[in-house]
Amino acid sequence: MRYFEDVEVGSTATFGGYEVTAREIKEFGAQYDPQPFHTDDAAAAESMFGGLVASGWHTMAMCMRMITEQPDPLAALAGVGADNIRWRKPVRPGDRLHLRTEVLEKRPSETHDDRGYVTTRGEAINQDDAVAASFEVIALVKRRTHE
Repeated sequence: MRYFEDVEVGSTATFGGYEVTAREIKEFGAQYDPQPFHTDDAAAAESMFGGLVASGWHTMAMCMRMITEQPDPLAALAGVGADNIRWRKPVRPGDRLHLRTEVLEKRPSETHDDRGYVTTRGEAINQDDAVAASFEVIALVKRRTHE
């Protein structure tokens, strides 16, 4: 577990491994983003994507899953924001995603001395080393001195 004091601006990490399935794409799409290119093979084939693709929000959910399962997670109290979300390449069935992250900034809380804010840039990378999505997230992180 990495606490606020353990985080170094500029540090990078690569982790995760998420296998994307057609079933999951369709289930997420049906539940949360019911557009034909997320839910129907035939309609997706006729779309500008030429086949089934994951919702961008589904891609972000996959990224969150990998963040929470990383080998050396932050002692996060909560996520407080996400900025600059970009879906750069469609995510398709059979893709295998991993994350590449870089800590951009950290600052102590001005009102609570037991926590601080850490801003991280993330990229979801597919098996061809192409960036499928990029984003910046801000996490509220515990300070070690107040465990």
